[in-house]
Amino acid sequence: MERTPAHTRTHTYTTRTLALLGAALLASACSTPEANGVGSGENTEPGGGSAGAGALDLGQPEDLATGFDVPWGIDFLPDGSALVAQRDSAVVARVAPDGQTSEAGTIEGVAHGGEGGLLGLAVDPEFPEEPYVYVYYTTDSDNRVSRVEYDDEADSLGDPEVILDGIPAANTHNGGRIEFGPDGYLYAATGDAQIPDSSQDTDSLAGKILRMTTTGDPAPDNPFDNYAYSYGHRNVQGLAWDEAENLYATEFGQDLLDEVNLIEPGNNYGWPEVEGPGGGDEYTDPLITWEPAEASPSGAAIAGDSLYVASLRGARLWEIPLNGDGTVGEPEAHFVDELGRLRTVVTAPDGDALWLSTSNLDAWGSPADDDDRVMSVPLE
Repeated sequence: MERTPAHTRTHTYTTRTLALLGAALLASACSTPEANGVGSGENTEPGGGSAGAGALDLGQPEDLATGFDVPWGIDFLPDGSALVAQRDSAVVARVAPDGQTSEAGTIEGVAHGGEGGLLGLAVDPEFPEEPYVYVYYTTDSDNRVSRVEYDDEADSLGDPEVILDGIPAANTHNGGRIEFGPDGYLYAATGDAQIPDSSQDTDSLAGKILRMTTTGDPAPDNPFDNYAYSYGHRNVQGLAWDEAENLYATEFGQDLLDEVNLIEPGNNYGWPEVEGPGGGDEYTDPLITWEPAEASPSGAAIAGDSLYVASLRGARLWEIPLNGDGTVGEPEAHFVDELGRLRTVVTAPDGDALWLSTSNLDAWGSPADDDDRVMSVPLE
């Protein structure tokens, strides 16, 4: 449940948010978990349109490999192959550009339940000189980040070495995306683990974007002298940087609005005090919001001058033109209801394609015989 049912709401809305909530609930009376976002740009530039100057045309998705067990994190090796983390089985697969698939190993200690399990995966940017893969996963007691030695030639993973543990975990709202930033540090997106007030506590690891070294220490110039890079998040599942090194994050709202945020170090993004825009000077407004039925945004990637966002309940790939100055154009939806629930989108190393993964085998999907899938979408 990446969206909490209405009967468990605990947060306080601003006056503007209450008005928006009433309208949204009339339009969508029954909100389902991890199933909730049409897009409105709250910080968009007029005339942005549905395609920026550097927009690329998308070809038709083609299956690379099928039969995955809820593929979540995806990252690439130097030869163009990708490692794919499977949430429910904790198995990491290797998928070549031609679709040939092998099993690299199983991450020990993973406990799947609800939205928990083996989630994010990131390859060390210095691989193979630094022969490590980083994983974010749920255990019986917490969420944690570990690094795992990966033997490229043998296609074999070693044992996980925990570099950060104690991230609060729950059946829902575990966050889970990890990515290396252009600064070389590892970023981890966490959820509020069903304790909304923890998002406002900068000493808590929940409801944050965390930033750390490859050995698990807080990055030295983090704004609160701990792991927290930004706070006030409900459930972040997508991280992506543009060429100007602006960080964008996707976030599940509760019943009202899903978000894309421009992340600034030390900023407060409002949860649980406000959902969507309208928090005043104390909170940072999102760049984009969606009504829940159109989104449930998870993975994010940048190709050309656009941010692409994989959507679960919305069952589509959103494209958001980037203007290069922290503002965005109007979103455009691709593949609406064609592929099912989309969890992850990444840009292939050669920049010629996006890779997408479905999430149709989770509790809210309607799987086809070949689900779940990893697909390639040509960029033309």
